[in-house]
Amino acid sequence: MKLPNRIYEEIKESVTNLLIKHNISCVPINGFEIANKMGIEVRPYPQKKYDLFLKVSEDGFTVFEDDKTIIYYNPCQMYQRMNNTIVHEIGHIVLGHLQESELAEAEVNFFAKYLLAPPVLIHKLQLHSPDEIANIFEISHQAAQIAWDYYNKWLLNSGRFYKPYEIKLIDLFQNNIGEYLQSNTQYPI
Repeated sequence: MKLPNRIYEEIKESVTNLLIKHNISCVPINGFEIANKMGIEVRPYPQKKYDLFLKVSEDGFTVFEDDKTIIYYNPCQMYQRMNNTIVHEIGHIVLGHLQESELAEAEVNFFAKYLLAPPVLIHKLQLHSPDEIANIFEISHQAAQIAWDYYNKWLLNSGRFYKPYEIKLIDLFQNNIGEYLQSNTQYPI
């Protein structure tokens, strides 16, 4: 489902504000860390109720108990998928989704894609392939291919003319970007 451009821009700003608010400034971006800083409990599916929880979702879901928010996730997945699940659920919370819908899923899928591998960070880190994106951002190869395609679209449409929220992301991640570039500089022999 394609969203209006206004919604994409609002989601990008929400992601940026979330990262700034919780001082998340290192790549790879860790959903477990974000949830912790937001005061959200993150729990694996309990072994005794594993099959029951799988019927709710193969990946994870959020419950609200009293004054607590709990994200349950399937611990039998690869780390990349667990992290994506946590970020996905955080997206539902941040975007204020109260029920499932095609629109909510489209919004939260974009939220997770943008949060886990923002195009401006791919650009500043000078990454040149989906494999590099997968390695640096610790996302699946499928997610890295999607991020690579989105990055190339971003380059064509706005690339070197940063929007205010992109400048904020660059500033937030500046030390991490500098360290990465410094440690990956190839000197001629």
